[in-house]
Amino acid sequence: MVDRRGAGPRVSASGTAAAGQVEHMLRQVTPGRYDAYEALLQALADDSVWMLLWHGSAGSPDAQYGNMEIEGLGYAPCVTSAQELAVSGWTRAHELVTGRDIARALYPDRWGIWLNPHAPGGGVGIPWLDLRRIATGLDRMPAGPLRLSEPAIELPQFYALLTQNAHRTPAVRSLRRAWVQPALGVPYLTIGLDLYDTSPAAVDSVRTMMRQSISAVPDGLPVSTVAMSDEYDPVTMWLRANSRPFYAREAHGAAAAAPATGYGYPPPASRAY
Repeated sequence: MVDRRGAGPRVSASGTAAAGQVEHMLRQVTPGRYDAYEALLQALADDSVWMLLWHGSAGSPDAQYGNMEIEGLGYAPCVTSAQELAVSGWTRAHELVTGRDIARALYPDRWGIWLNPHAPGGGVGIPWLDLRRIATGLDRMPAGPLRLSEPAIELPQFYALLTQNAHRTPAVRSLRRAWVQPALGVPYLTIGLDLYDTSPAAVDSVRTMMRQSISAVPDGLPVSTVAMSDEYDPVTMWLRANSRPFYAREAHGAAAAAPATGYGYPPPASRAY
């Protein structure tokens, strides 16, 4: 059920390009056709949409987009062409905006867009996570929906080496891990990086840590990283909610300081650093 609740997010800067490819790709999208949906996102990144204004007019300081709520998520309604605008029956103002501009404007406040909500079947929604992909680069982020789980592949040498190198990298507070299977493309291992310091020098030291550790990964296994400070990344959100660190500096320091128990030589130890 669609809830049109009045004023929505503030408007973005206007664009001038004419729509066409978005409307074409929209007709190809059907449930389960993730390839068609990805093509729609690409078209949206390079094209424009007609955003429907609930208040104000294009360019005015009080202009606000409309607001649709579907399954607890907010969307700003829009149409894909002047023809669709006429068919929709919308009598208030509108604004022509490029796909990248609207993505950059809306995703930080967790707003998506809904294409042609007046159309038979109700149109297609682009949630804020996919607007973020458009804003930051579709080739830089995996295609959703993502299937996330604890890694099932045993990689003791890699984790041991990574833990050792992390302890030698002062910027690292803790490390987490997840197995990510995107809707399109190969699954991969991702490492969640929780850092004390995000200065350029600290980030460079963490890149060095990963380069020094990646040699212990079997050939053909993709490995990626995510920042635990990224409040918008779906992998980061899953890691925060569902995983515990496999390396934590404070816990590691406490374990290293604990005296060995029992008799014998060498003293018992489960880690060597």
